[in-house]
Amino acid sequence: MKEIFRLTLVLTVITAVSAGVLAFVSYQTEEPIRKALQEEKMTAARNVLPPFDNKIIEDRKFVVNSAGDTIEVFRGKKDGKITGAAFPVISADGYSGDIEFLVGVNRDGVIQGVEILKHSETPGLGAKIQSGEFRDQFGGHSIDNTRVWEVKKDGGEFEQITGATISSRAVTRAIRKGLNFYETNIDEITGGADRLREGVKQGSEEKD
Repeated sequence: MKEIFRLTLVLTVITAVSAGVLAFVSYQTEEPIRKALQEEKMTAARNVLPPFDNKIIEDRKFVVNSAGDTIEVFRGKKDGKITGAAFPVISADGYSGDIEFLVGVNRDGVIQGVEILKHSETPGLGAKIQSGEFRDQFGGHSIDNTRVWEVKKDGGEFEQITGATISSRAVTRAIRKGLNFYETNIDEITGGADRLREGVKQGSEEKD
């Protein structure tokens, strides 16, 4: 009986110590990991924003989308005026899971760049969504000046990756949703003053 009690006590102590060590390690690493992920996102934002001279971390804005999710928007400014914004987009339609990326647009909603942050797509196939050849084709497009936001296989304007249509389609459609988010919240993001809306003008001219 005493032996069972002793073993139970030892196991209890070991479990308590192990739990404490794990909690301590988690506490010590949580903040560095959070900072590393934030810096990765900041670097991506710098890559996709139009020219800016402000500290985008200080001028970021948190905007609630139509689904009730809070979106972190990085706003680029030059001489105090907003030049564009970068915001995260997540597609749940990837071949192997969620695809997370950042879309950068100018003030009028025209894409300046796309940076992939995280994905689990197949190496050599879907993983090619990271390639510049695939990402760069979205540059210069907006909701207003692009008629069909789909890959060419679906009757749209964008090249899909050979052997990875699902991944290509997931990114393309998610970018479209991201642009819709920007258009819906453009006044809140930019302040709404002196918007040129060149994208709207161009879209109107093309439809005439």
